[in-house]
Amino acid sequence: MTVIGYAPGVYDLFHVGHLNALRQARAGCDLLVAGVVSDEVCLATKLVVPFVPLAERLEIVASLGIVDAVRAETTLDKLDVWRDIRFDRIFKGDDWRGTGKGIDLERRMKSVGAEVVYFPYTVHTSSSQLRRAILARSPSQPLGEAS
Repeated sequence: MTVIGYAPGVYDLFHVGHLNALRQARAGCDLLVAGVVSDEVCLATKLVVPFVPLAERLEIVASLGIVDAVRAETTLDKLDVWRDIRFDRIFKGDDWRGTGKGIDLERRMKSVGAEVVYFPYTVHTSSSQLRRAILARSPSQPLGEAS
């Protein structure tokens, strides 16, 4: 039986944390689909619009040899995604474990026979941290210099 995995993420300002998450997801399935969250869904869930346009984020993630397919995630409901892909496992960072949204996701995925697999969240690097650093930079500050 082929195990289909689904790894949703915004994948904005692509960094090593994204790469680590996709590598871990790849190790946990036979076929890996990456869901790249649309600007609209990102705004609705995180209250920010990604810096990198969706088409470019899709292209970046698709170019990785560890991903078999990519799709734009345009819905808030992971059951809608499951109906399209029929994945066996959905991969999330362990910052979701034990939270209301994580418990709800586990319950909903269990209802269709899919498993939620958590893996360590890369705390030292995140798009949110990068976004804050970029926005805090003085326009006259040369690249590579700390503020």
